[in-house]
Amino acid sequence: MMTASAPSSSSRAGRGKLLLASIHDVGPRFEREVDLLAERLSRLLGGPNFAMLVVPDHWGEAPLAEAPAFRRRLREWADMGVEMFVHGWFHKDLSEHDGLASFKARHMTAGEGEFLGLSREVAAQRMRDGRALVEDAIGRSAAGFIAPAWLYGPGAMEALDESSFALAEDHMKVWRPGSGEVLAKGPVITWASRSKPRQASSLFFSSLARKALHPLDVVRVAVHPGDTTVPALLDSIDRTYAAFARRRRAGRYAELLA
Repeated sequence: MMTASAPSSSSRAGRGKLLLASIHDVGPRFEREVDLLAERLSRLLGGPNFAMLVVPDHWGEAPLAEAPAFRRRLREWADMGVEMFVHGWFHKDLSEHDGLASFKARHMTAGEGEFLGLSREVAAQRMRDGRALVEDAIGRSAAGFIAPAWLYGPGAMEALDESSFALAEDHMKVWRPGSGEVLAKGPVITWASRSKPRQASSLFFSSLARKALHPLDVVRVAVHPGDTTVPALLDSIDRTYAAFARRRRAGRYAELLA
């Protein structure tokens, strides 16, 4: 991989400061929750100015291939301008881990880091299959690939570098696969709903981020279906998007490639 570099000051000045919004875990398993989040973000951002991360078969229980109505919804959203990313295949992590990967699997996600322990061959196959399925549904190219829980093992990174995806993202950056060019830096703001302590920590971080991250050229804010079950998280999401939308434009990931 080539040495990564940040975008030039001239390119940043040309597009202005951006807010990149996204809905994760999009698929027929969470159809109602995705609808609620899409409506919420459209209201907060003045239209469908966000991305969706599509899971082809969430936990092996919700195959997009067998959900024609949801496939039509994805195409409608894509036609409206919503960017569509491939978000793994199952989203479930079935690999055995040790060392640092074991720590990440245990503490950074609840069994959701699907691409953390995959071999290059398996990761590449799931990327290809996921891309084909999502692109068939939306009728256009996918915007990029984002691993579940933003976690990539060595095999996934090799497969990603050999793919033709234009964009990838983790917790701390957006980059071009293959070249490794970093297109945006800074922590993604997101919320955790699965336990009271994690809810509290994500509420604390988002309140801090609303003040601390304004100097960044690109701010990323991501929501998940589980957020819709916790009123305090929804309130924090509203305040966070509103705070950034007042001072920057809600844009598209593809603008980072310009």
